Amino acid sequence: MEGLVLFNALVTRLLFLLHSLVGVWRVAVVMKESRYWLLALLNLLLVLETALTLKLKRGRGYKWFSPAIFLYLISIVPPLWLLEMHRKTQDCSIQSERMSQNTSRKDDFKQSLMFNEETKGVEDIIETAKVFVNNLSTVCEKYWTLGLHQTFLLMLIIGRWLLPIGGTITRDQLSELLLMFVGTAADILEFTSETLDLENVRNNTPLVCAILVIWTWSMLQFPLDLAVQQVVCPSSVTARGFPSLFFCQYSSDLWNIGISIFIQDGPFLTVRLILMTHFSVINQMLVFFAVKNLLVVLLHLYRLAVLASAFRASRRRQSEGLKAEHGCPCGPPQSGPGTGEGTVRVGLAMPLQTSPASSDASEPTP
Repeated sequence: MEGLVLFNALVTRLLFLLHSLVGVWRVAVVMKESRYWLLALLNLLLVLETALTLKLKRGRGYKWFSPAIFLYLISIVPPLWLLEMHRKTQDCSIQSERMSQNTSRKDDFKQSLMFNEETKGVEDIIETAKVFVNNLSTVCEKYWTLGLHQTFLLMLIIGRWLLPIGGTITRDQLSELLLMFVGTAADILEFTSETLDLENVRNNTPLVCAILVIWTWSMLQFPLDLAVQQVVCPSSVTARGFPSLFFCQYSSDLWNIGISIFIQDGPFLTVRLILMTHFSVINQMLVFFAVKNLLVVLLHLYRLAVLASAFRASRRRQSEGLKAEHGCPCGPPQSGPGTGEGTVRVGLAMPLQTSPASSDASEPTP
């Protein structure tokens, strides 16, 4: 079992590293400058984290946070930024001529594959790989960038699934988290593909940067596991008042609401409203997803109000129950002729009959 944990931890990080290197390679090819290979140095952080996790944690995950996914974001987001910023001048029709010119390369690729089946030499394999890479370079840049976005989100989901879970998250919580990631990834992919493909957006570089900032901000929810983990409330929290106890009792629900409003649906709604009002970009899909984001935000606010109301009601019932337990069932003593001096005298006479002094005095004197 320990070996399987180490294997999953190592393989997942190697997949992250490989995908990041593909993104860096694509940037170097598009920009036609070898200096962009320096972006690969960002993967050194992931390599260092891998070594520390395998040595100190034996491949196990951390509490509430995944450093591997966070460092993977650091290594893959800059190449995607550069590709999106460069794509404003790209057109698939421009590359159609290049694809027609490379028809002979494809024929050479097929011939090399047939020859490789016969010889299976190392040099032939290397030559086949070079031809394959050259043919990949003829793919339209728009489709390359979209493919990197899609595989990036898939790697986040599959990688989180393969990564060994820590001691604070159960398999049931992990499955719930993965289902949330699937829906989140679909929304993020739709947001980038819908907004960045608009011609009015592509011609406005600051607007493209703003959309990419919102996209990067939405990615920060993937390293977090707070949305599915319940916090055990200590006894000291009860004395701090309503906010602390409310946040402690409904921590996972509040994290879900906060992530939706402040990291995903809220910023996405803001961008879409700005596009429709300020830049006059209106189409059917943009309006539909803006309404969808608005409904999600309103439903989360409604859920927050329901949770607060239910919490106040439960606190009120608890306080009333405590008052009923500590209250005296009998009424206060009433003063009157039947309960005055006679009662006091009887109460005073009882201990006199059982006291040692009274018993000695009652014995006859010899």
